[in-house]
Amino acid sequence: MKYTYLIINLLTVIFPVALSFDKRVAFAKSWKYLWPGMTITGLVFLFWDVLFTVYGVWSFNEQYITGIKFIGLPLEEILFFLTVPFSCIFIYACLNYYVKWQPGHVLTRMLSNLLIGASVSMLAFNYTRLYTAVTFGLLAVLLIMLLYVLKAAWLGQFYMAFVVSLIPFYIVNGILTAWPVVLYNDAQNMGIRVGTIPFEDHFYSMTLLMMNVAFFEYFKTRKTA
Repeated sequence: MKYTYLIINLLTVIFPVALSFDKRVAFAKSWKYLWPGMTITGLVFLFWDVLFTVYGVWSFNEQYITGIKFIGLPLEEILFFLTVPFSCIFIYACLNYYVKWQPGHVLTRMLSNLLIGASVSMLAFNYTRLYTAVTFGLLAVLLIMLLYVLKAAWLGQFYMAFVVSLIPFYIVNGILTAWPVVLYNDAQNMGIRVGTIPFEDHFYSMTLLMMNVAFFEYFKTRKTA
């Protein structure tokens, strides 16, 4: 049982790694654009993860982890910020290759503004709940930067990939919260669950993946230029 979280990480990434060498998508050739952004984003989210653990936003069930820890976090939790982004950017790359349609500029802008407005509202009404406040605060800032400052052209493609990524998200997070491997303190979130998954997890995941894709696109574009 103590290898549960480690096995979940392994199963999350094993197929995307194996399929990265498919000649059509050839995702392995893009790995060099992936690692810098995953490192930067991972450090940002690990910072919050350490604080969340210290302040009791969540904790980890000792039955399902190996007990190896760094900076107060289980090894498996640190690996989570590598395996999940890798797998989801693989989904993003596959969709870009196989699906030529994407949401138009107007629809993408409307959806982004809706998310910004909803995030600001969530932050305003739940600023005393640490998980809720940080999640929606980060998402709002990131979206404002991408939409109005950087004018990211790939946001529509990202939204499509995020919707598809919800399938493995519900499987992985469903297991982590149902067994439970990760224990949430409902005093630090809104207490709303989708099954066993806290509502905020959806947007925490969106922020994590969006930041990773932003760096992936940045390093890929810079290399091309």
